[in-house]
Amino acid sequence: MNTSPSISIRRKRAVKMILEGIVYVLPSLILFSIFLFYPMLRTIYLSLFLTDYQGNPALFVGLENFVYLFNDENFLQSVKATLLFVCYTVPTSVFLALSLALMANENLKGIGLFRTFFSSTMGMSVAASSVIWMFMYNPSIGVINKLLSLFGVSDIQWLLDPKIALISVAISTIWMNIGFNFLILLGGLQNIDTSLYESAHIAGVSYWYQLRKVTLPLLSPTLFFVTTVSLIHSFQTFGQIDILTKGGPMDATNVIVYSIYKDAFINYNFGSASAQAVILFFAVLIVTFLQFKFGERKVHYQ
Repeated sequence: MNTSPSISIRRKRAVKMILEGIVYVLPSLILFSIFLFYPMLRTIYLSLFLTDYQGNPALFVGLENFVYLFNDENFLQSVKATLLFVCYTVPTSVFLALSLALMANENLKGIGLFRTFFSSTMGMSVAASSVIWMFMYNPSIGVINKLLSLFGVSDIQWLLDPKIALISVAISTIWMNIGFNFLILLGGLQNIDTSLYESAHIAGVSYWYQLRKVTLPLLSPTLFFVTTVSLIHSFQTFGQIDILTKGGPMDATNVIVYSIYKDAFINYNFGSASAQAVILFFAVLIVTFLQFKFGERKVHYQ
């Protein structure tokens, strides 16, 4: 029995399906190539050169830009500021968002109003939020110092003191991020089967036991997503740094992204800026890999 015609037909169908798939994903591939892959490859290429003021490669130096950065105190300070900023913002914003989501998930009268309040920061841009916090932090007319003065606390230079400037920016960032984290976590809580809570209530277990044994395990995929996204966003923070402190005072808030901006568009040192961007990319890649490698073990998808 000759089966070659049927094999030929199946091959033609397979080729047709592959071509159709390519046609469907081609617009996305083009966009990714223009706005993601090409800039990334260009950045890696420029990191190996000294450049002129227009960003054109002038002299090939290989890995010297990277060697210089790891011996540069300013870059090491920006790495320290970035790591501290991540430690300040990510755990705090996730914990506060989870606490608010747990409260907003209760079936109480008028709770919808509080859900709107808790998620309202999503509707504000980084620029608008930063301007609001800049006025609140103002040492002479800011509402924060006005409130502290009622308790006998003298005026604090929130954005001008190197010891607390990074913490001040972190507080504003936590406020900005809570809305998104809250909304995602609340959605995760509302997707948990209520029959599990009913069974726990019949068994007479406490609220904290339900939280530890039912809520958090079933919410772990959502918590894992929120934590991963928050980590990536915190490494890429720029807007509030630029508006509130511009990397100061004394480089206390000069995180890596802002250092890249200053090197590229203020000092016109595109080679060094590209090298910093490559280092940041691999840092985020490693952190994300470790998050999936170790953090995902505690995630319960069923």
